[in-house]
Amino acid sequence: MKTCVALLRGINVGGKNILPMKELVAILEGLGATGVRTYLQSGNAVFGTAAKDLLRLAGELTAEIKKIRGFEAYVLILELDAIEDAIRKNPFPEAQADPKALHLGFLASPPSNPDMAKLDSLKKESERFRLVGSVFYLHAPEGVGRSRLAASAEKLLGAPMTDRNWRTVCKVRELANA
Repeated sequence: MKTCVALLRGINVGGKNILPMKELVAILEGLGATGVRTYLQSGNAVFGTAAKDLLRLAGELTAEIKKIRGFEAYVLILELDAIEDAIRKNPFPEAQADPKALHLGFLASPPSNPDMAKLDSLKKESERFRLVGSVFYLHAPEGVGRSRLAASAEKLLGAPMTDRNWRTVCKVRELANA
């Protein structure tokens, strides 16, 4: 049994793609997950699983959400070690003091042909970013809501991504280790 984290993108935002966390827990338990706990309403779940193929499990979770709720959510399931590794490899440790400004974009795998030059051309003077394996780190002190870099990152990286701020990543790790 390994500890995993499910990160869902685009649920419970602006009254769209509603998925109560109680339902997410029930769906995960129906797929064999144990000890399911959630953090916030934005789709962060920690659980134990014996599943060997996490990509397949993510696909099964996506299919169940579509069957029950009628929409397709992007689901990324990572082992807790991947979250720990992302925290450890943070290239902007000084940015941890403002956890809402430091974001980690989790990708299913390292992008094969990211357009780093275009990403660099979109960043504000105050912004910094780094791609480390399958994690896109973005320090956006003025906020990601007004960042052209944040808005274009997924497309320019060329891979699906789900983003969490530093506080959320640390809380998810804390929840998993509790």
